[in-house]
Amino acid sequence: MNIAVIGTGGVGGYYGGKLSQLLKTDKNLKIFFIARGEHLDEIKRNGLILDTDEGQNVCIPTMATDDISELPELDLCFLCVKSYDLEKVLLQLKPKIAESTIILPLLNGVDMYERVRSVIQNGVVYPSCVYIGTHIEKPGKVTQRGGACIIHLGKDPNNEYLNPVLFEIFKKANIRYKWTDNPYTEIWSKFIFIAPLSLTAANYDKTIGEVLESVELSKYVKDMMMEIQQLAIRKEVFLPPAIIEDSFTRAKKFLYETKTSFQRDYKKKDKPDERDIFGGTIIRLGEQLGIKTETTKMIYNSIQNKKTIIQVN
Repeated sequence: MNIAVIGTGGVGGYYGGKLSQLLKTDKNLKIFFIARGEHLDEIKRNGLILDTDEGQNVCIPTMATDDISELPELDLCFLCVKSYDLEKVLLQLKPKIAESTIILPLLNGVDMYERVRSVIQNGVVYPSCVYIGTHIEKPGKVTQRGGACIIHLGKDPNNEYLNPVLFEIFKKANIRYKWTDNPYTEIWSKFIFIAPLSLTAANYDKTIGEVLESVELSKYVKDMMMEIQQLAIRKEVFLPPAIIEDSFTRAKKFLYETKTSFQRDYKKKDKPDERDIFGGTIIRLGEQLGIKTETTKMIYNSIQNKKTIIQVN
């Protein structure tokens, strides 16, 4: 069985690391990491160090490369790249996808299924999301602290194929998952959780704990959550009535000093980030669906201008 992790960063490194441990006992399994730069170089030299709440392991894949063309035809593919790299990666990946290939898009955003399907028509795409606190601590090392570490996934809206081998792999690798026939409730629930927090934390350069303890910043987060909730209602995605309260409760489970992935990327001024997948998506959907998104516009415009609206203590 050929399994590829496309984007072996925080999320991909966590799941790729867990999967690679199966190579010690399963000779029919092959695990491929797609990474780049110094991170890839270090993985090639010494393996990937995966430091988690469960302990630390050195993870050696079958092959680590930055060239998707070197991959064989795949049985299972974890898509863990940033959204701004997705289309380019999908075009490169397309020849490696068979009719039975399972694709798990573990990206932020509410329209990842549609984005994947706009490029790749074959294979099986399970709409997915994951709550996890991971990051590349240094080249060759991925650290996980906090988060439920559960993959939420569900059936392909246009393909009934279901291979139970996927769940066997998850169990063997100690990967927590939850299957549902309608995954979009969970995908939108994650979006309503992560997008407002990420935008606010990045704009004001605050950790999740600092955002939550600030009355003013918490209000911005809540207002954006309400805007997303209205979008979901208009899209006929019915979120739990207490979704906003539940999202704040979930955020409090992260360590006080946790920074969002978008926040870390945003501080690297010479590199792209996922501002569009969060703020841009909310604003565009608001315009399409006739929903006001004033708080999101305010924070997003501040981020676009590379400056903070006001100083918050």
